[in-house]
Amino acid sequence: MAGTLAAAAPPREITNRRVLAIALPIVLSNATIPILGAVDTGVVGQLGRAAPIGAVGIGAVILASIYWIFGFLRMGTSGLVAQAHGADDGPEAGAHLLRALAIGLGAGLALIALHVPLFAAAFRLAPASAEVEHLARQYLAIRIWGAPATIAIYAVTGWLIAIERTRAVLVLQLLMNGLNVGLDIWFVLGLGQGVGGVAAATLIAEWSGLALGLWFARHALRAAWGRAGLWARDRVERLVRVNGDILIRSVLLQGSFTSFMFLGAGLGDVTLAANQVLMQFLGFVAYGLDGFAFAAESLVGQAIGAGRADRLRRAVRLTSQWGAVGAAVLAAAFGLFGPAIIDLLTTAPEVRETARIYLPWLVAAPLIGIAPWMLDGIFIGATRTREMRNAMLVSVAIYAGLVVALPVFFGNHGLWAAVMALNALRGLTLWRLYPRIAQAAGA
Repeated sequence: MAGTLAAAAPPREITNRRVLAIALPIVLSNATIPILGAVDTGVVGQLGRAAPIGAVGIGAVILASIYWIFGFLRMGTSGLVAQAHGADDGPEAGAHLLRALAIGLGAGLALIALHVPLFAAAFRLAPASAEVEHLARQYLAIRIWGAPATIAIYAVTGWLIAIERTRAVLVLQLLMNGLNVGLDIWFVLGLGQGVGGVAAATLIAEWSGLALGLWFARHALRAAWGRAGLWARDRVERLVRVNGDILIRSVLLQGSFTSFMFLGAGLGDVTLAANQVLMQFLGFVAYGLDGFAFAAESLVGQAIGAGRADRLRRAVRLTSQWGAVGAAVLAAAFGLFGPAIIDLLTTAPEVRETARIYLPWLVAAPLIGIAPWMLDGIFIGATRTREMRNAMLVSVAIYAGLVVALPVFFGNHGLWAAVMALNALRGLTLWRLYPRIAQAAGA
């Protein structure tokens, strides 16, 4: 049962070396994701106009807001598989992956069928200029066909992280993002396809990544296929409960970030473009710290599954220490090299100038974000998803008031202050609930 320790074979010793062996390939692979976003922004930024940058930003945020909702597949799969792996139940670990893949592919097909009303609703909420909206629609009409692949990859990634095959995650991301970057440059700068070229490059990379991920998981999927109890009621109910809680949490979180971009669009195309450039920095923070949070998911989940409260305590301590180091490095890097990075991302003078004004918020972001990111990993590994859901409800309720009130007095600074407050609230509410994990584990 989630959050309960049951007797099993003791896991391997948790050391700094083991934590880094899990985390560093994830840090490297995740770092390529915001690099990809930066290349997308930088390539269209070479056109010298704000509208294409804003269009790619709005289009990417709309899709990310939808896709990241299905991030519950990665998180839920990681926690469930890690506990099965810690309990030395390999067949059940593969069954968790197969169930998640079925959900991912089905959800992707549903999004394709419903994309017209979904995108229409999104643009009614986004007060962007006519030119930005026109270009963003072109982008989305191409990207939507990658929905099944994108969502299914979450499940594969969660499975790989849980069983500590993080080098395979790195290979998967290098293939996808390397292919995407190369096609970006060719389609946009070589063939002059503009925003549509950025979308086509991503679509090809998404399906190529899923093919490689399924090949990595081929043995586990064969073992799970046709297994007795694959769709047993208790297993399905646990899957639904865990993923349902994470889904609610993800909807709230992504809704918060989407409101940030949409409200920024109302401040003008230049501010929208500047925020899109700076969101690439926030991507570096999220994906850099997630590397250590993912290590916490794997090691905490395995400790729970193996019945070792002492390993749980050690996993929490070591992964959190390394996460704090990563946050300090990111903050220093942004402070030193932030202006140069902005200049690489866009050639538009007004966008560069505006982005520099708000850069200090991004220097603070890793230091504020370390607590919620690490606690997310700990709670996911323990499959304490109800607590995650409840903490997010409280945090977003307070954020909703801040994101409405602060921009009235402080403009775009108010928007960034609200986002930073949201991360601080997430950390505080999860920290207050952490003793439940320790108590359940006997720690």
